[in-house]
Amino acid sequence: MDDVLDIRDLRVWFPIRKGVFARTVGYVKAVDGVSFRMRRGETLGVVGESGSGKSTVARVVSGLQKPTSGEVRLGGRVGMVFQDPLGSLNPRMTVRATLGEVPGCRDHGRQVELLEMVGLDGTALDKYPHEFSGGQRQRICIARAVAARPDLLICDEAVSALDLAIRSQVLDLLEDLKARLGLSLMFITHDLGVVQHVADSLVVMHRGRIVEAGGCAEVIRAPKAEYTRYLMDSVPRIGKPLDA
Repeated sequence: MDDVLDIRDLRVWFPIRKGVFARTVGYVKAVDGVSFRMRRGETLGVVGESGSGKSTVARVVSGLQKPTSGEVRLGGRVGMVFQDPLGSLNPRMTVRATLGEVPGCRDHGRQVELLEMVGLDGTALDKYPHEFSGGQRQRICIARAVAARPDLLICDEAVSALDLAIRSQVLDLLEDLKARLGLSLMFITHDLGVVQHVADSLVVMHRGRIVEAGGCAEVIRAPKAEYTRYLMDSVPRIGKPLDA
């Protein structure tokens, strides 16, 4: 099976500038020497807390962020679904206009097909984002992301803003689309509880570096890094008391 993504020694450093002349006095090393490969058809979880560098990796892969150094090899097109569906949609544009921005997606039939693919129907086309629930808005964002027929779909905290019931439905939808469209999925999340049920492989990031990587079931069953064990202990469990 060939790779849909191959990242080699990726670095993204942001300069720290001080003084009247804004001289560089140091760097924030958001990503610092990250390397991993992703097989075509795989679901990869990239896990870590805020500031771990996981979203910066996603932004580089999607072309939204220029790397400082390193190499990113892509085996096809990339689509992306962000955390905040309301902020990702133009409030002044209908769903029809939003989908119509994607090349080759102005045809009414194609737009209806995309909406039905994510569990909506053609009546949504002439509505605005504020007329939908959070889960419905994220479905529209997913429809837009797959409209360009990507090979790799990156979901950057795509379910973290949804309640548990809707979160489960959206995860099921993404798994269905993966099978239906032959997608590779990358889940960027802080929540191991989300990815352990859907991911084939896992990359755990902390302070810009990978601290653990491997098969998802293997990492969950026997985490080697202390930070991974910390993330595992942070996953809420039924019957586990919450700290006051």
